[in-house]
Amino acid sequence: MIRLIRAAVFAICVALPTPLTAQDFDVGRDAYVAGDYATALDNLRPLAEGGDVNGQFGLASMYGNGHGVPQDHAEAARWYRLAAEQGDADSQYNLAQIYRQGLGVPQDYAEAVRWYRLAAEQGYADAQGSLGFMYKSGQGVPLDYAEAVRWYRLAAEQGYAIAQYNLGSMYYHGEGVLQDYAEAVRLYQLAAEQGDANAQTDLGTMYYHGEGVLQDYAEAVRLYQLAAEQGDAYAQFSLGAVYYNGAGVLQSYVLAHMWLNIASTNGSETALTSRDVAAEKMTRDQIAEAQALARVCMSSGYQDCDW
Repeated sequence: MIRLIRAAVFAICVALPTPLTAQDFDVGRDAYVAGDYATALDNLRPLAEGGDVNGQFGLASMYGNGHGVPQDHAEAARWYRLAAEQGDADSQYNLAQIYRQGLGVPQDYAEAVRWYRLAAEQGYADAQGSLGFMYKSGQGVPLDYAEAVRWYRLAAEQGYAIAQYNLGSMYYHGEGVLQDYAEAVRLYQLAAEQGDANAQTDLGTMYYHGEGVLQDYAEAVRLYQLAAEQGDAYAQFSLGAVYYNGAGVLQSYVLAHMWLNIASTNGSETALTSRDVAAEKMTRDQIAEAQALARVCMSSGYQDCDW
């Protein structure tokens, strides 16, 4: 995710050839947030061209998002680089994202790692988490689970939910650390409480199987529902399975079919096969009811799903 224009005070002050001040950036920032991109551009461009790191970051954001200017990832990268070279962590992180995705520049994982590291060493949690992922996947650096764990932990300790989830997964699988289901549960719980759908789903599965916690089907269902409401296909598949088996809920082939149908629509091939297995146990009327419920559920953004 590319960071948008910030609302923070500034750690770096640059002498400008014209009497531009922090108030000019405040005007530009506030205009940007309000959607007045013309005013934002009028205030940010002179700052950026004068070497002000905040103006450079703001102008890069406008080019990256096509706000007030034609979207131009190469121009966004240029302005982010100028700010990043002044040590701005937000810009370092965004420039890393650009290199990782190949937006306006040739995709370059090693260059992404370099900029992630500079931001991460300043304590930037998103960059620490991303650097952990690069080590976990071996992108731009040699695969190194222990180093991935180190960076995930630094980000997780700052409350970064994605890093908490990823670190929990490392403990669950025993990658770079001793396998420890209880620690995986603790970390998944922290991320789940912040609304992370992956953590909610995997924590639900641990409750379902009794891994690191006492087996609790009802808690598993609660967590699956939270993730399913966010469109998580695996959680939706898991709800289909619990309704099919009657684990933690009243057994219902209709609701099983509904959730499996939704999960398959969202890309779960396993759910597609399981939906057809459930259909073999259902009447035509039951299948029609399940399909109608699925349509209502999806059209409501997973809020009206006959919980």
